[in-house]
Amino acid sequence: MTFAAFLPLLAGAKARAGDAIPLTPKWWLPESASTFSHKVDTTFALIYWLDVFFFVLIIGAMAWFTIAYRRRSKDQKTSPVKGNHALEFAWSFIPGLFLLSFFGMGFVTYMDMQVPPADAMDVRVTGQKWNWSFEYPEQGLQLASADGLVVPSNTPVRLTITSVDVLHSFYIPAFRTKKDAVPNRYTSLWFEAKAPGEYQIYCTEYCGDDHSRMTSKVIAMEPAAFREWVAGQKSASASMSPVERGQKLFTAQGCAGCHSIDGSTLIGPSLKGKYGANEQLADGSSVAIDDNYIRESILTPNAKIVAGFAGQMPPYQGRLQDDEISALIDYIKTLK
Repeated sequence: MTFAAFLPLLAGAKARAGDAIPLTPKWWLPESASTFSHKVDTTFALIYWLDVFFFVLIIGAMAWFTIAYRRRSKDQKTSPVKGNHALEFAWSFIPGLFLLSFFGMGFVTYMDMQVPPADAMDVRVTGQKWNWSFEYPEQGLQLASADGLVVPSNTPVRLTITSVDVLHSFYIPAFRTKKDAVPNRYTSLWFEAKAPGEYQIYCTEYCGDDHSRMTSKVIAMEPAAFREWVAGQKSASASMSPVERGQKLFTAQGCAGCHSIDGSTLIGPSLKGKYGANEQLADGSSVAIDDNYIRESILTPNAKIVAGFAGQMPPYQGRLQDDEISALIDYIKTLK
């Protein structure tokens, strides 16, 4: 039995079907739920336990030498020390072999994590203060953080990730994968969930006041159940009224993170009772809140900034269709 294979016995890990080397003790690592997560755990555990072994060995030897060879009298002399070329070669060569082995393991795992299969399902992930939105180009769906990232299990999924405001970081601990969401750039990662279940998503790049609340979940389903879910989502979307569609877009596009609907002030003005009122602007002028103003504020939000607020809203030009903007306007009209 190799040292790496012996580690699960030390850690008390339980084997799971499909794991080549199950190294996921629940008391110190999250659940191992993707097809390559056990490789990450193996590399981590091997380095960790070797560090523990050599730490105990070296510190223990230092403590023993300190006590065994302590100075016992004023006349005690230090014994002459001569070089040992074989020993010097060994303590350089052996650690070098360890480093090369760790590099090889890490490189192979890194390449597995970076190169998705050609048949992977595509999902677009957009981060903004302070939620994630998920778009399914092949299925024609869009979801918000509250809905979760719904995927089929035992199916490779490729995420194309971006941000519309500041730097975020998309992290799924159970899958051992993380990637930055960078404004004006696309990054990507992929995973394959081994079994149905729910797995936590975090943002691991500090992005402002509600950074700690920028969470969501991966909801993995059996492939047949996923196909049924897609059909159900499409049916529900087709039967939505414009107001219901606008409410769903309001959540999916992250509007609720900055604009309240109950009158409270967030980083943007509340939308409660705003339609038809006059708004004071930062330049001292005022404007009537009508369809044209809302449309302009969505597409080019810095054209007319409300007094008391900074121009932080990202433009939605090119991100929303005309019918989606109309649905948002219809929803805002109902916020009496």
